[in-house]
Amino acid sequence: MLDLESLEIFRAVVTEGGVLRAATRLNRVPSNVTTRIRQLEERLGVALFRRQGRGLKLSAEGEKLLSYAERLISLSDEASLAVGGGGPLGRLRLGSLESAAGVRLPPILAEYHARHPGVSIELSTAPTAALIQKVLKFEVDAAFVSEPFLSAGLESLACFDEELILIAPPGLSDAEAQSVARRTVVGFAQGCSYRRRLEEWLAGSGTTPERMLEVGSYHAIAACVAAGIGAAILPVSVLDSLPARDQVSRSALPPQIAANRTHLVWKAPSTPAIDALVRLFDA
Repeated sequence: MLDLESLEIFRAVVTEGGVLRAATRLNRVPSNVTTRIRQLEERLGVALFRRQGRGLKLSAEGEKLLSYAERLISLSDEASLAVGGGGPLGRLRLGSLESAAGVRLPPILAEYHARHPGVSIELSTAPTAALIQKVLKFEVDAAFVSEPFLSAGLESLACFDEELILIAPPGLSDAEAQSVARRTVVGFAQGCSYRRRLEEWLAGSGTTPERMLEVGSYHAIAACVAAGIGAAILPVSVLDSLPARDQVSRSALPPQIAANRTHLVWKAPSTPAIDALVRLFDA
């Protein structure tokens, strides 16, 4: 039979990326952590990790156990909360688009922390497609993603309305900006829903970008556009927060492209920590 303590040690080794950091987090000696992992592997009859260089990588069996461990630990926390009658406790792992993390989430997370100080929030950013996979694999508890996305097997809640806009080098008319977009698009890697919107818009007129420059931040996107490299699509709320906001031209997009929403998604059953987050948007 699996015990929660062993599962929590196993999860710590995964999330911390190794035995030494897991031992520090759990306030245990490394040899104890190693022994508990070995005992867990012997009990299950499988190897949960395999060596990769100096680090550890989950085996296929370890990947399967991690999803169950996350659910069992969450259910244990939920049971303690239901019996004890207190507020949500523990850890809430959130994924988010960079746009939401930088502009929309700070006041929401500040309010959440004020109401539920017993919850420790961990926030990471990624494009929508990657965030959906992280939720499905229980690598994060919930994530803020953008339309369009496939949500089979996930619960979702619309949280923020966004207006998307086309930006191009300074001084261009709308027609000139569209011409630039057909030549070079600046944006995130594949999996970004805003990039997908731009590609769908161009495809609607029978064209595709000749070149794609992939960068890793909105600051870099706006700076590249301002320098004349190409065009990009991004939320107005994000553009207004960037230093290069007055160094690019802005062009309106068709309503069906410009109107966009950010959703919170999670895998049922939810946890008390997720329910508390949902209530902030329902209020």
